[in-house]
Amino acid sequence: MASINLLIQSKKNPAVIYIRLRDGRKIDIKAKTNFVIDPLNWDSEEQRPYKRLLKDIDFANLDTDLGTLKTDVLKNYNKSKGSVVIDFEWLKNIINPCGEEENLPEKLVDYISVYTEFKKRDVRPSTLAKCKVIKELLIRFETDRKSVVYIKDVNLEFKKDFEDYCIGHDYMPNTVARAVRFFKTVCNYAKSNGIPTHYQLDSIKAKYFKVENIYLNLSEIKKIEELDKDKIADYLDNARDWLLISCYCGQRISDFLRFEKSMIRYEKNEDGDMKPLIEFTQVKTDKIMSIPLDNKIIKIMEKYNGEFPRKISDQKYNDYIKKVCREAGITELVNGTRFDPITKKKITKMYEKCELVSSHIGRRSFATNKYGIIPTSFLKHITGHSTEAMFLTYIGKSNKDITMELTKYF
Repeated sequence: MASINLLIQSKKNPAVIYIRLRDGRKIDIKAKTNFVIDPLNWDSEEQRPYKRLLKDIDFANLDTDLGTLKTDVLKNYNKSKGSVVIDFEWLKNIINPCGEEENLPEKLVDYISVYTEFKKRDVRPSTLAKCKVIKELLIRFETDRKSVVYIKDVNLEFKKDFEDYCIGHDYMPNTVARAVRFFKTVCNYAKSNGIPTHYQLDSIKAKYFKVENIYLNLSEIKKIEELDKDKIADYLDNARDWLLISCYCGQRISDFLRFEKSMIRYEKNEDGDMKPLIEFTQVKTDKIMSIPLDNKIIKIMEKYNGEFPRKISDQKYNDYIKKVCREAGITELVNGTRFDPITKKKITKMYEKCELVSSHIGRRSFATNKYGIIPTSFLKHITGHSTEAMFLTYIGKSNKDITMELTKYF
């Protein structure tokens, strides 16, 4: 007598649900269904989601669909045996009749949307925001290469090409590594749903690097402030003002380069003084922010008839601020690490400080220079760090520096 079983073969989430048809010693075939489940929610003995979960409409629907599939397979088997070959292809066609196969996208950028939709209940909004940022980076890569990346294309050659593109556009090595790991995760999810992947997928590795906490101290920021705009190119003067704004507000490049005059409002403080605030939604976390606006930013805006400086791309900003810092004489030799795009290795040695400047430096400089002056709980609110431990690892001061500052209170 024929029997139908449902099973999962992976402990990783999500796990594909398989269906197995057996009839004596002659028939024993197994195929993937179109259903997946978290192994923690699967009752192996009952071959269904745990009963306690069936109050949830999604699990109830899954349980019903699996029951219907078992009935259909058994009915078709009894109808077909003796007249057709009962094998894997037969079972596969019963699960997905010709012309009815689930239309899952095979383009990597489209499948990222499938993956994030599946995960949105299990992760924080900030994680989904990071996925969106990586998806947008992939779109820029595809536009630059004038080609589309399919899931089956994600191999070692793709990894190298993507890394070359990112390093060439001044993305930080850890940003690139995070994106590569995410692509691999998405492809593994696609694989669990029956979409073909490249045989090299498991060989793709992405290494994280320890980041040097380079920042601009107050005297260096003053040098940048005092740069004569008549002695530097207009595009560098514009970039200089954005760099100063970042040092005064402590926000990420994805946020401060989007600042608009319309985001500013004035409120009275406890002393009755009108103070400027800026309100915006952080791109990375999707969090609505309201922070005080340094009067130095208002002063910069006066140069532009009350507006913020001209918009520039992230890439140009990264390039230009290195030149700005060189013009300001920030060329002290400091120990730092840079990623060599040719050797694909990080090189730690003495560099001119201006060479190590990147888009993070304004945010890190703000946090470091204000530490010990503004209470850490307030600084965390401005920078958006969720814990004090995360904040302290971000600032450019060593444990000894922090300890020596604490001596003022003893």
